[in-house]
Amino acid sequence: MGNILGIFLLVVVFVFSAVILSVLAVWVQAWGSGAPIKLYNLIGMKILRKVPVTLIARARIQAIKAGIDISSDLLEAHYLARGNVVNVVQALIAADKANIKLNFQQAAAIDLAGRDILDAVTTSVNPKVIDCPNPKQGTTFLDAVAKDGIRLLIKARVTVRTNLEQLVGGATEETIIARVGQGIVSAVGSMDSYKKVLENPDNISRKVLDSGLDAQTAFEIVSIDIADVSVAGTANTANVGAMLETERAEADKKLRQAEAEGRRAMAIAQEQEMRARVQEMQAKVIEAQAQVPLAIAQAFKEGNLGVMDFYRMQNVMADTSMRESLAGGDEHKKD
Repeated sequence: MGNILGIFLLVVVFVFSAVILSVLAVWVQAWGSGAPIKLYNLIGMKILRKVPVTLIARARIQAIKAGIDISSDLLEAHYLARGNVVNVVQALIAADKANIKLNFQQAAAIDLAGRDILDAVTTSVNPKVIDCPNPKQGTTFLDAVAKDGIRLLIKARVTVRTNLEQLVGGATEETIIARVGQGIVSAVGSMDSYKKVLENPDNISRKVLDSGLDAQTAFEIVSIDIADVSVAGTANTANVGAMLETERAEADKKLRQAEAEGRRAMAIAQEQEMRARVQEMQAKVIEAQAQVPLAIAQAFKEGNLGVMDFYRMQNVMADTSMRESLAGGDEHKKD
């Protein structure tokens, strides 16, 4: 029994010694670099929390040498939260050298949010250029139409730098591209003529830049530059102005023809309407004539019309009919 206990103690001592030896070099390296880490902390990382002590020690040494004091506990906690310790430390060093306000808590939060904190700091120091629209999405030009109906193809380049304060929860590059594209299309649409856009594209970029398109985004727009602008469908045309004038004249011709056709259709409709009204009036006349015999009969019954009066009326009607017949015959002879 005593031998077994002795062997067990020897194994424990051997394992503990191996652990001590494995972290001792790291402890000496950290102490010698001016970034000391307590030995029991290193042992706890190694045995209990399964944290790579070399990674934590090197990250702390790197930060201390750059003048940033970050405790090993913060680095260990960030690693246990599945954060990128090396990336965070390098981002803090880059921000410190560029006089950008960034503390460990902010950097760790950005890193844990899934953003590349080192790339964000680098972009904040060295702004990057974004193509609008994004060629990777299969679109190389923005389509915009001025008030005169001329369609323009526009390509813009947006220079942005990272806004670290809004990096967590802020909109991404896709939002910047969409907003800039919308602003350019709107600005061109407010122009009276496409010529104003071609003469001074800076008017478009300034108008879009003043719209505050970077609100609630992870970036700050530094500048918007119109890289290319052209009239759609004129890639191989030397005299664009003459071609557009010809097309405009042809369009005006078709418009006038359409207006004339509309007026002709309106005249035909009015003619048909007048014919219908004439027929309606004739029907009313016939209806009124049909009431005459009834009125005569009623007059006989009431004693308002005598027989002699009726005969005289018949003679007048016959005389009138004869005169109309004679007049009609004379007209036919003249013809």
